Parts: sequence; structure tokens; C-alpha cells
Amino acid sequence: MTKEELHSFIENSNGNEGNICQICAVKDGKTVYEDNWHGYKSDDAVNVMSVTKGVMALLAGIALDKGFIKSVDQKVLDFFPGYTVKRGEKTICDVTVKHLLTMTAPYKYRSEPWKKVCTSDDWTKAALDLLGGRSGITGEFKYATLGIQILAGIIENATGEKLIDFANRNLFLPLGIAEHVNHGDSSKEDQFDFVMNKSPRKNEWYSDPKDTVTAGWGLCMSARDMAKLGELVLCKGIVGGKEIVSKEYIDDMITPKQKLGERFGYMEYGYLWYKPYEDREVYAALGDGGNAIYVNREENVSVSVTGTFKPLIFDRVEFIEKKVLPLVR
Repeated sequence: MTKEELHSFIENSNGNEGNICQICAVKDGKTVYEDNWHGYKSDDAVNVMSVTKGVMALLAGIALDKGFIKSVDQKVLDFFPGYTVKRGEKTICDVTVKHLLTMTAPYKYRSEPWKKVCTSDDWTKAALDLLGGRSGITGEFKYATLGIQILAGIIENATGEKLIDFANRNLFLPLGIAEHVNHGDSSKEDQFDFVMNKSPRKNEWYSDPKDTVTAGWGLCMSARDMAKLGELVLCKGIVGGKEIVSKEYIDDMITPKQKLGERFGYMEYGYLWYKPYEDREVYAALGDGGNAIYVNREENVSVSVTGTFKPLIFDRVEFIEKKVLPLVR
């Protein structure tokens, strides 16, 4: 398939590829493929959904490298000294940063209480109120988009600055990624529009009433900028001769901590990043709508894909390997 054929294939697709807005591939440090659909331009931003979590893992690494977080084994409550633990609750006292990063933190719910958290005045505190429970820390994988909000509070309390500013200064701007701003509205109607609207967005990050960004979703980026983040992981934290994140942390972040089940395609999981294959040096940050940062160290290539919201897209890694990689080899 040629580049022209791939463009036509996506443009006319009624399947999982029909929502794709942008694709960008960087190989050996150079952009080798870039294309756009549905009226999007290369510098337009898209809500990349849970790819946001992969970016949060990088920001946590920077906070660790700079000593704001002592180690991934530091207790979550160390960062919330004014938080009042509910009577009879003990588990929360033992939850660590690593539990958040590996999705093994325990919570007091069966399904995520979106309304309770996303209508509150302080989403981080609302998420913290859900942490813990009677079952203790079991090490069981529990995918928790709301729970990752606690990580935003940790970084803000540890650094003394808003996460959007920390991200701009330490990650985005050093990589040549445009400065991001808080979205600034968090009404129920606005949240729905933010997820469902198919128009290009500005370089923004959804935020709660306290101006703390949403850590599990809501970061808006172009595929071109996502590819820069992929290259950062590809190059073990060093881009343009400058260390953005330490090699040690990057290696730890992508090293599998557990094997996931059928719901997650039996992939492995590190710190908010997936390893799709046990026997290959391939890693990915994945989100709803098929948004993806794909990193292949075997071929020294990073591929990013943005897409508007569309449920149940689980084959983006396969799509990248079958349709995009042959064009850049």
C-alpha cells in the first residue's frame, strides 16, 4: 500500500480507521511520514484520551529525577499532609506512588463514580476519598482513570506549582511542543462536548475547578507532538543531546510489571505504558478512539495516531504495524 492508497483507505473507511485525524512517524530522528484527514492540519490538537496517562508517567519520572518525589515507593499520603483519613480506613496509608503508576491501587468502588468526582470542586480530593478499602492492597490490576487524578495532586503538592506549568517547563517546551493551557471549564455539558466534539482543539488540557489538569484523559495534542514524546521514549529520555527524563526511569517505566487479561489483549503493563508483545521491544501509550503513541526500538521508529472519539477500538497497534510501518521501512 502506498501513502496515497493509505490516505484513501482511511478517508473512505467505515471501520475502525474512519475516525483517524492525523498520523506522524519519526524514524532515526527524522519525520518520515505525516498525513491528515477530516479537515485537520498537522498542528491541530485532538483530545488524545488515555494517552494522557502515558504523559503523566513521563511527568512523574521528571518529578522523581528532580527529587520532588523520593521514590516510587513513597506513600501517597506523604503528599497530602492535611488530608483527614476516614474513620476505620487503614489501607490508604499504605498505598504508594508505584501502586498508582501500575494500576494496582485499591479503590472503594466497583465501577468508577464519574459523576461524583467530575461534579466536585476538587477532583483530586474526590479521587483520594475513593482510595483504599477493606480488601487491602492485593496487587490486582484495576484500571482507574479517576484514580490517576491523585498523581496530578502528588506532583503539584511536591513541586509547589500547577501541573500544567510543570509540564510546559519540563517536558513540552524542551521538546519543541507548543505551550499548553488549562481548558478552564468543567461543567457537565462542557465535559460531554470536550469528549464528543469532532472539531480540532487548541493546545489545551482539561482541568477541574481548582485548575488542576485531568490526569487520566483530556490532554489535547497533535500527532506531530505525540511523535516527539514517542521519540523521547525511543531515545531513553535524551533528545537533541539533552536529558529530559533519566534513562533509568524510562527503562523502569516500560519494563513490564504485570501481565494483563483478555480485556486488555493480554498485553503487559509498566508505568501507565503498555508492552503489546512479550518478545519484542515495542511499547505504547493508548487511549479511546484509537489514539496512540507507538514506540518500536527494534526499528528505531515512533508512530503517533490521533482520532476523534469512537468506542471499542482495540486494534491500533496492529493497524500501525500492518499499514504504517511498511511505508517507513
